[in-house]
Amino acid sequence: MEPEPLIPKHGGYRNLKSFQIGQLAYDLTVRFCDRYISKRSRTHDQMVQAARSGVQNIAEGSKASGTSKKMELKLTNVARASLEELRLDYEDFLRQRGMMLWSEEDPRRGELVRRRCRTVEEVAAWVAEIHGRNGHDGRNGLPTKEPSTSSIPSRKSTYPEIAANAALVLIGVACALLDRQIAAQAAAFTEEGGFTERLYRIRSQRHRRQCAASQFGPVPASTSIGTLPGKGNA
Repeated sequence: MEPEPLIPKHGGYRNLKSFQIGQLAYDLTVRFCDRYISKRSRTHDQMVQAARSGVQNIAEGSKASGTSKKMELKLTNVARASLEELRLDYEDFLRQRGMMLWSEEDPRRGELVRRRCRTVEEVAAWVAEIHGRNGHDGRNGLPTKEPSTSSIPSRKSTYPEIAANAALVLIGVACALLDRQIAAQAAAFTEEGGFTERLYRIRSQRHRRQCAASQFGPVPASTSIGTLPGKGNA
């Protein structure tokens, strides 16, 4: 069994699904705010900064985990809080403009999740597809055939409404992933402790190994056969 490392492997945040989805929500938010919210509005900067904070704190928490599980947990909680703030901003955008907030049962939510978009361009293409399916051409707004799927609401949604709801779906996925991440981090911190506890364990293990080695070390050169316990003199 290999000894426990003082600083375990850490910093692999790019492989975290929470980081990947959070980064996609950030890119989408930058695009959304540039198109639908005035750059002179304070809301524009607040939404972009909240989205950025979510991504940055996931990354910083992952990097900090090598020496401080407590800091990792704290930063991951900050990321979760930032995304919750961003979610409220999108909901406010829809409510204040009389636009529809998709319900939990709306089939478009599951459709976007199953699409597994990796780039903001892929999300934008899906938004255009839904816009066209709801009675508009996704490119120029010309009327098209009504959707054949009866489960999709017939209300003709606008681009910003669909885009805002798409962002909310991605934020919801990221928040759910972070909730699980936070629970796992809290459990690990409770069971294993942080850097101080790990340092104590490693020092204790090293001390036990040194004690065990000293018990079976070589006989000192100054000790003769005749003076060893249990032996008579020649």
